[in-house]
Amino acid sequence: MGGHGHEPPYKIPHYSQFQVKGIPELEELEKALAQKGLKDPWIRNEAWRYHPGFGTRWSHARAVFFRGFSVGLALTVVTVGIEKMLGGGGHSHEGHDEH
Repeated sequence: MGGHGHEPPYKIPHYSQFQVKGIPELEELEKALAQKGLKDPWIRNEAWRYHPGFGTRWSHARAVFFRGFSVGLALTVVTVGIEKMLGGGGHSHEGHDEH
């Protein structure tokens, strides 16, 4: 029963491919810290965020906020269409006195 393609659906990249060199934002941070006599030994841990395979902040924001948007919009249109066809869902003022 073993060996039926149970590998993970992703490949974890090797840590050595993430370097601060070549990432302007992190290089600026290193320079700013160096001017104050500081060094961040963990700055390399942020390099993955700027790797092309992981996208930008905007692509992550779009993925979070608009995930399922097209499906939700399509279902809304279908629901409104069905209600219009069946004549339901309308708010009628018949039988209400207006004072």
